[in-house]
Amino acid sequence: MNLMNVPLHLARPEALWALAALPLIALLWSWRRRRSSVWRHNVDAHLLPHLLVAGGRRAWGGLLLLLLGWTLAVLALAGPGWRQLPQPLWQAPAPLVVALDLSSRVTATDLPPSRLLQARAKLATLLRERSGGELALLAYADDAYTVAPLTGDRANVALYLDALAPDVMPRDGQRADRAIEAAVLLLQQSGAKGGDILLLTDRADDAARAAAASARAQGFQVSVLGLGTPSGAAYRSSDGQIERAQLEPGSLRAVADAGGGRYAAVANDEGDLRALGVLTPRNSAGEGQSRQGEGMAWRDEGFWLLPPLMLLSLWAFRRRGLAAVALLCVLLPLAAPAPVHAAERSLWQRDDQRDQQRIAAGVDAYRRGDFASAQQQFDGIEGPEAHYNLGNALARQGQYDAAIAAYDDALRQRPGMPDAVANRAAVDAARKRKPPQGGNQQHNQQQNQKNQQNKSQQTPQQQKQDPGKQGDQGQPQTGQGNAQQKNEPGKPDPAEQARADAAQRQRMDEAMQRQQGKADQTPAQRAQANETPQQREQRQAVEAWMRRVPDDPGSLLRAKFQLENERRKREGP
Repeated sequence: MNLMNVPLHLARPEALWALAALPLIALLWSWRRRRSSVWRHNVDAHLLPHLLVAGGRRAWGGLLLLLLGWTLAVLALAGPGWRQLPQPLWQAPAPLVVALDLSSRVTATDLPPSRLLQARAKLATLLRERSGGELALLAYADDAYTVAPLTGDRANVALYLDALAPDVMPRDGQRADRAIEAAVLLLQQSGAKGGDILLLTDRADDAARAAAASARAQGFQVSVLGLGTPSGAAYRSSDGQIERAQLEPGSLRAVADAGGGRYAAVANDEGDLRALGVLTPRNSAGEGQSRQGEGMAWRDEGFWLLPPLMLLSLWAFRRRGLAAVALLCVLLPLAAPAPVHAAERSLWQRDDQRDQQRIAAGVDAYRRGDFASAQQQFDGIEGPEAHYNLGNALARQGQYDAAIAAYDDALRQRPGMPDAVANRAAVDAARKRKPPQGGNQQHNQQQNQKNQQNKSQQTPQQQKQDPGKQGDQGQPQTGQGNAQQKNEPGKPDPAEQARADAAQRQRMDEAMQRQQGKADQTPAQRAQANETPQQREQRQAVEAWMRRVPDDPGSLLRAKFQLENERRKREGP
């Protein structure tokens, strides 16, 4: 490898000016060394060479290390590089402003079914096929108005296509120059340094040509799409007169030439839009086409100088200082207090990060139905959420008293916590419904005692007339069950107790699921669930009224343009 042929590139060459400080560093070091010598202040200068040890190589070695370290730091800061790597490049697409002629001439039928419907279809194709970049839509007649500002949401622009018609314009006319000026203003307000303007009309005048030249001088390109045919067709003007509208390609080409753009007549396919170059936007600088590709960029290799610089910096420590620092780095992590769970100890995590990991693990275990593991994860973590989750895990295992205590801890840290209040009430109600151990057997014994008393008070005739009642009142019967009950009067029935526990646990699960469903609701859903009958009736009436409101973008545009026209009359353009 020939090092002489290796190219060298500096990303920040201005950093090399710091090398000019090397002589100043050497002078300052020499001055401080002479001043710090005790012998120079107490011994005559002519005797020093005979008293001091010759050499001083160690001191001069320190100076050399200092100068070398400074040089390495400056070179690393300059960003040296000797190879280029591919780097993705992106050229921002230029925005496009479309100005549509909505004068009465657009109703001519030389482009069947009409120029207006053909223009709408052409705009829909443009919105669908354009590969990127922001787009705005203007409508103009006697003046220009913004239908949709520059946006990347094509659906927002397409919403108004069917509403575009001459009747939404405040006044009839054909001022293309005002449309170009309004388009330039939109582009400037967006901060774009370049952009395209597309004019859809059948003719233009000298004012439009001058406006296009002004737009080009400001960095914007004006293209024209001709609507109509040279033969033309009849149309009804705004004053009711029948007139004829013809395509004037000469005037439109003049506008496109003045604006630095292109001209094309409307076609039945996408060829006209492709010829104008509006389907593939240019870059924002106006050069070439907007595309994503790769370029070559110098790689900053200055980081390779940092390891030797760090090694040289070790000499800046005092005697045995390096060993002390190394020992401190080793012992400091070992002296850190151990977290709650030693298995989760990490030198690179804070306590809150470890707690957050445990909470996440507990939530996963809870969702899997492993409530015991979830309890172990939540236990020992401070915070209202952790205590609330611990209460849920305990409640799922039937430990109602411990669950209520956990809910109380959460409420002490965050009073009025809605989920904790609701779950505590549900668990408390479940705890009160659960019978104590042995409660059923005690109840049976008490009932048997009452039956025995009633039996002793009955006459033999009454006992003979009511044998079924005697059996219901607990009279001794043959069978293994009665013998077992007689031999073990204090032991509850295991099967009956298991069924009671299972039923109680099922009721608790259903209550917790209902509460969890309430917690997952959106604020709007919770508000609807808590509303009164009067509020629900009023809300339903408002929703029904909103559904009856017609979706008429044309009326919206008409009102918008009318208000803007009145404002311009009052305040000026």
